[in-house]
Formats: sequence, C-alpha cells, structure tokens
Amino acid sequence: MKFIVSSSVLLKQLATINGVVSTNPIVPILENFLFQLDTNLLTVTASDLQTVMITEFQVESLDKGAIAIPAKLLLDTLRGLPEQPIAVNVDNDTFGIEIVSDNGRYKLAGENPIDFPKIPSVNRSFSVELSSVALQNAIANTIFATSTDELRPAMTGVFLQLGSDYATFVATDGHRLIRYRRYDVKSVVDTTMIIPRKALNLLKSSLPSENVVVKAEFSQANAFFSFANIRMICRLIDERFPDYENAIPTNNPNVLTISRGEILNSLRRISIYSNRTTHQIRLKLTPPNQLVISAEDLDYANEANERLLCEYNGDEMEIGFNAKFLIEMLNNLDATTLSFELSAPNRAGIVIPMEKDDDEDILMLVMPVMLNTYA
Repeated sequence: MKFIVSSSVLLKQLATINGVVSTNPIVPILENFLFQLDTNLLTVTASDLQTVMITEFQVESLDKGAIAIPAKLLLDTLRGLPEQPIAVNVDNDTFGIEIVSDNGRYKLAGENPIDFPKIPSVNRSFSVELSSVALQNAIANTIFATSTDELRPAMTGVFLQLGSDYATFVATDGHRLIRYRRYDVKSVVDTTMIIPRKALNLLKSSLPSENVVVKAEFSQANAFFSFANIRMICRLIDERFPDYENAIPTNNPNVLTISRGEILNSLRRISIYSNRTTHQIRLKLTPPNQLVISAEDLDYANEANERLLCEYNGDEMEIGFNAKFLIEMLNNLDATTLSFELSAPNRAGIVIPMEKDDDEDILMLVMPVMLNTYA
C-alpha cells in the first residue's frame, strides 16, 4: 500500500482528531491512528472506546488497504518536516511503514488494523441541524461549569434538552449552574441526553472558523456529529441529570445592574487578597447605587476592598461568593452590562447578560458561601 500526500495537509488532519488519543489507553492499539485507503480517499480514525473521531481527505494513490500507525511518533515526525509532498509506503505483510520526504527516510512499526476497535454503529433515532457558530457558543458557555468529580458522572457532561421551541444546554458542578438556550435549534422529537465533557471539548476545537452546518444525530446510547470532512461518535452518559429547574430561584427582588468589565476587573484584583482555600469575596450592596467588594485572608493578615458605582434596587445586603467561580463565569460572557438577581444571602444568585443575541438566552446561577467561614 502506498500513497502520496502533502505533509502539512496530513499534519492538519491528524491534529484535528489527535485529542481523542489517550496517553495510557486501556487497549495499546488505541495509541495508533487507523489509516484506511480506498484509491485516492484516505480515512483516518482515532478512538478511546468512548469517543471516535474520523477525518477523510484526498491523497494520490491507486491502492487499497489499511494500517494502524503510532500517533505520537507520526505527529512528531510531521511537525519537524517543512511543507512538501511525502510518500507513505506500507508493507502489508510485516506492517512496516516507511515515510519518504525530499531528503529523508523514516521507518516505523505499524500494527495490524484488524486489532483496531470497530467504529460503533449509531442507530439514528432522529437528527437536528445547527450552525457551527451556535454549537460553538453553546459549548463555550456551558462546558467550564461541568464537574470533574467522577463519583457524580451525570455532572461530568452537558445536559441537552431538545424541544420544538428551543434547545437547552445545562451544566453544573454543584457550586454553579449554567442554562444556555438556542431558539434557532429545534427538534420535532422532545428528548434529553448528557454529552460527555471530553467529546464536547474535542468537538469545539475541531469546528472550523467559518460558519458551517453541523448535523447531529442521536440514538439511545450514542451521539453522531458530522461537518465538512469530520465525523465524531461519542457514547452518551447514561445517568439521571439533577432537576436543574428547581435549583433556579424564581423570586429575586434585589437587582444589581453593573458593567461587566468593571466588576470583573475589580473581582480579579480583590480575589488576590482572598483566602487561598475558599477564594471567598464579599459583595455589600447599598441602594441606590453602591457596591463594595472585599476580601480578607486572616491567615496572612491580607485584606482589600473596592467601591463601585452601580444601579441597585433592593434591600441592603451582604453576600459571599467564591471569586474563582464568579470570575470564570463572567469571563465567558460577552455582554457589556450584567444583571445580578438576588433574594437572600443564603440563596443562589442569578447572573443575566443585559445584551444578547435574539437566538440565544443565558442564565448563570452561583451558590453563595457563608460569610463567617474564613478558613
């Protein structure tokens, strides 16, 4: 088996799917890319048993065949080569591989392609189409709030709720909750699923910069995404997602309106002085237009506070939050002005951007921390 391809083209295609490859996989064959050649069409597959990514592109060849090639060794070789045509020769009997460039030859040992896990079939129950921009925004606005606690697997992914009016993407780690809705994504079938964090990260990084149509198909166990020359199949998380609607407080009479840039920059400065374990900061709200942000670390006798102008309608209140969570949430918003809706110092606060696209709606919820628990 032999084919000729541009070194930069091959590197770009492999880099797109390389995130799937694990450093210490359960099955050693998964350290490889599966190359499948059908005359001038080359299909390359990467898998970790839970997620599969596939790319297809044109090469110069008249052959057919398959080979498993070590991913890291191949990528490191390609990264060191300048742009040029390279020839890849495969011995079908020994699975030996030879890469020939303008001024070099590189030999590496491949593996039997039969040992590579079969691509899971997706019995597609239904499908939706959405723009890559909509999908990119949905992932970016939710994935940072997923949990890393494997003991709570339902929270390690993004909950997707499809309906006839909109699609809702929800993520929570127990300390904060993000609800992101797209009114331009609809489905004739009402359904819910949990998509794993790793699969969404891979999807986000592989989406092209230009806006393209992404086709998403779903079965009971798997999700299938396809766009341009990329396909991805991932196993869904078979767990029950928390009842997020009941976690969102509905009666929030105390409303703070403030510039996102001003409060974000203030939080970054004040958080330097917060306790290194709790990251606790205080917001003291006084009507009609005063906000004081403060932090202290009793272990090191550090403290800081800043006074900001704002619009505040409500009762005088002092509430504590984890600065790390709050900063990360505000960082992921594009709005110029934010609204903080609060009910009581021991109840979750809601952050809503004042400016948003007509096709989207976002609500961020963050749990308070008790003001008397400096560690």
